[in-house]
Amino acid sequence: MRAVLILLALVSALLASSPARAGEAPPVLVELFTSQGCSACPPADALLAELADRDDVIALALHVDYWDYIGWKDGFARPEFTARQKAYARAAGHRTIYTPQMIVNGTEHVVGAKPMRLADALMRQRERAPLVALDLARAGSRLTITARPLAHALPAQMVVQLVRYLPSATVAISRGENAGRTITYRNIVTEWMHLARWDGRNAFQLELAVTGPEPVVVVIQSDGPGEVLAAARLR
Repeated sequence: MRAVLILLALVSALLASSPARAGEAPPVLVELFTSQGCSACPPADALLAELADRDDVIALALHVDYWDYIGWKDGFARPEFTARQKAYARAAGHRTIYTPQMIVNGTEHVVGAKPMRLADALMRQRERAPLVALDLARAGSRLTITARPLAHALPAQMVVQLVRYLPSATVAISRGENAGRTITYRNIVTEWMHLARWDGRNAFQLELAVTGPEPVVVVIQSDGPGEVLAAARLR
């Protein structure tokens, strides 16, 4: 917990030291690849929970399924989240995947249980100039996504993605490496959908139906997956 408090103090100090930039900067996307069956994951899950309610960070937990064989099936795990982590590894030239792992804005790979390294990555990403302006508007079950380029040197291929997540759930784990523990998980991704491709030459707008009370996140990312150009959320 002390390390978590140090992390939050560093992030807060960054925002306080550059208030003008902080007001303009888009939120930083943090993806935690985790599993209920991984004994090393609870500290990273707790760290993500500390970030879950911040407005300057969109912290998401993607539960992977490759630890299910050791005795406990993670009810939040999806094979597509494992595939996403593998795609990140290929794009970075890494041969293996592991948990816990946090990926910050699509480019910075951090061992999820090391908050100081995560703090460094968050601070670097907060210093970036915005590349894409992304706005979301919801009226009932209709979501309107509007994006416009703020830079000339954007990737030629970007993917517009829709993410839904469960804000919180508590799980009593009876088998596997975490047997006997009851853990509260935050911002558990339930769906990660590719909506469209965008070349960034002109403004982009898309309207679609969204149902249910869960928060909505939109991510614009270089194909690969690669750098996150923009992310926005409606709670």
